[in-house]
Amino acid sequence: MELPVLKFASEPASPREILGHLGTGGPAVVALSGGADSGVVAWLAREALGDEARAVTFSGPAVSSDEFASAKAVANWIGIRHAVLPSDPTTIAAYRANPSNRCYFCRGHEARLLRAWANGEGISRILDGIHLDDLGEDRPGLRAMNEGGFDHPLAWGGWRKNDVRAFARSVGLPNAERPSDACLASRVRTGEPISPELLDRIAQAEARIRARGFRRVRVRSGAGGARVEVDPTEVERLLAEPLASTVRREVGELGFGFVTLDPVGYRWRPAA
Repeated sequence: MELPVLKFASEPASPREILGHLGTGGPAVVALSGGADSGVVAWLAREALGDEARAVTFSGPAVSSDEFASAKAVANWIGIRHAVLPSDPTTIAAYRANPSNRCYFCRGHEARLLRAWANGEGISRILDGIHLDDLGEDRPGLRAMNEGGFDHPLAWGGWRKNDVRAFARSVGLPNAERPSDACLASRVRTGEPISPELLDRIAQAEARIRARGFRRVRVRSGAGGARVEVDPTEVERLLAEPLASTVRREVGELGFGFVTLDPVGYRWRPAA
């Protein structure tokens, strides 16, 4: 299968150039998560294509309610036609086994679902929010997206994460400052089996902690326990009593055998 052509410009393309790139290929659907990257692509697609631009967000056990709500809010703000597509990667044995290339199986599953949906709508182009900073790592999920024929307009235009953030701010996207996220399975230690029940426990734990005002939260599962990470700027508040004991108790109530609070805070890990 021929893969999308990436521009790799020495200087990033202007928004107008990307709009021209998007405007010449016919109707398109954006794989819209709750993050700024795909939100920017949805904005650009809507601007370039009008009602010929669509957006689809996946729902299922691997998608947090916070991420899903952000995607819906962004689609509504942009005014792009938005559909929700159920996806349950836990039906795939290779995904449940949670190998190091787990994301390949999840993204491949999503790509097949989205391609079938797009074909039913008479749409041949699928757009995503991949940018240049995503291309320097081993990302099994990206390989699956390439195999699915996804178009990466931000990478085509030579945009990096800072370009995406700057543009999101310039047009007022409501998720312009939203921290990058990944599917809930990214919290599970490689090799530990994934189940809908485990993902639900993680989702509930993170929701409880976010409800206490933390901006970035990861509850990482391994060996029957959980490790709570928050943004490094918020670690001091997490570790202060009585909140520290409260968080340990509330997360433990969800079925984790032990709960630790990370003293360093969130460290970025590639998800796909």
